[in-house]
Amino acid sequence: MLVLPAAAGASVDPGSALHAYMRGRLADDDGAPGLALTSYRQALAGDPASLEVARRSYFQAVISGDMGLALRSAAVLESDGILPRDGTLLQIADALNRKDWAGARLIVDRMVAEGNFAFLAPIMRSWISVGEGRYAAPVIDPTDRFASLAKRYLDEHLALQALRNGDLQTARPSINQALALRTAEANELRLLFAGQLAARGARADALALLPETHANFAQAREDIARGKALSFHGKALTAGQGFARLLTRLAADISSDGSTGSLGIRLARIAAFADPAGAAPRIVAADLLSRGGYAAYAVEEARKVPGAGWYGALGQAELVEALAAAGQRPEAVTLAHALAAVPNAEPERHVRLGQLLMQEKDYRAAASAFRAAQAGYSGDAVPWALLLFEGSALEQGAQWDQARAVLERAAKLAPNEPAILNYLGYAQIERRQNMDAALELLKKASALKPQDASITDSLGWAQFVTGDIDAAVPILERAAAGAPSDATINEHLGDALWAAGRRYEARYAWRAAAVFAEGETAQRLAAKTREGMKPEYAAR
Repeated sequence: MLVLPAAAGASVDPGSALHAYMRGRLADDDGAPGLALTSYRQALAGDPASLEVARRSYFQAVISGDMGLALRSAAVLESDGILPRDGTLLQIADALNRKDWAGARLIVDRMVAEGNFAFLAPIMRSWISVGEGRYAAPVIDPTDRFASLAKRYLDEHLALQALRNGDLQTARPSINQALALRTAEANELRLLFAGQLAARGARADALALLPETHANFAQAREDIARGKALSFHGKALTAGQGFARLLTRLAADISSDGSTGSLGIRLARIAAFADPAGAAPRIVAADLLSRGGYAAYAVEEARKVPGAGWYGALGQAELVEALAAAGQRPEAVTLAHALAAVPNAEPERHVRLGQLLMQEKDYRAAASAFRAAQAGYSGDAVPWALLLFEGSALEQGAQWDQARAVLERAAKLAPNEPAILNYLGYAQIERRQNMDAALELLKKASALKPQDASITDSLGWAQFVTGDIDAAVPILERAAAGAPSDATINEHLGDALWAAGRRYEARYAWRAAAVFAEGETAQRLAAKTREGMKPEYAAR
């Protein structure tokens, strides 16, 4: 077993398992997952019985996509009864890859007994039966307490299995129901269903799933219309691919709230282990890796999706996000421009470009991108969020008159949307324009979303600059309590406290703001803390 040196000054052999483990820990802390993975691989090879090395190796291996190391680490952890719950799914993927159907069934049974992902067991067992050559449709026990959750996943797999069996009559309603339940990852699913339908002679049904006004589907529509590439995209799903489909959906679902926890990443990675040639697991993994702070892996994963294939546009979209997250901004902007320039480019392509340009402070170009995203909508049908994006770009690009007109249009379309009311109200307060009307906008926004610290701050600051200090202070205190690490909110609170005569508390708030401030703001806060409030030190 791996042990630490007994003496504080003990030397460590650079080639030892301990040295490799320590190097991996440091790489973990420094945000260098590639080096961490290599180090844990060496440590586990040098001390294969170490539970601590196996634990860290397991997580790094799954997140990085090293199935071999993941399985070796899982075996060590299982021997001591501490295998993570997704480790069982990894073992099922391995059994399916080896066509060990009996072994896969035993692991699913164990998964149910342990209560881990048990609600997915009927669908998993059904795909195993496909591998065994004695297909049995998934049956969900209505008395099971997780039955309603399991049913959310059922239609998609009933459709895929019906298509596999050539039963289009059963497949069609299940396809419609499956797509109706999707809020994320629907494009990948549409492509999957379309390929399966077209290969079985239902080309009209296939094309109906792929709107011709969507550039994401252009390659697939062309191939289906010409009868090309259907042998690949319509190939009957294997047991491993069906299992991968299930995990891909689960990974997307548990991360749909914006969560960047590693479980979603691990599920998507295990899906890719089960279906190495599949595009959807890699697209979802790239998205989750970008959001989870593993940008280098996200770039690598997105690049594995063939750019010229059916899923190419979806993979390229994730590549843009991954490149930006990895700090490769010029390349991300260039690719985003290219994706937005194609015929029938979806609004999200223009939005993605606009957001990148905003980060580059190219506000005029960003506003143009956001306007381009609106081109496919008629007048009042334009989503208010697109107008807010455009208005924000114009405002930050020093085109206030145009920005105000766009933001007022957004407010007319969505009069009860707090984000619009807040932006329009605060922008006018900053410019000391229409103060009474702006204050009313912020009061309404705060009433609609009282727990939003940013909106609370806007209201408190508006009360302050309109001279109602007694009302401003408690509102700004509430905002600071909701967002204690926000430099702007703490500075606003400090200015209001100073005006209220609470000088010690004001300096405390400014010091809190200074912890997270940069540049000119940091200099202003330092001056205020040192010298007290002066007109030139007022918050911007």
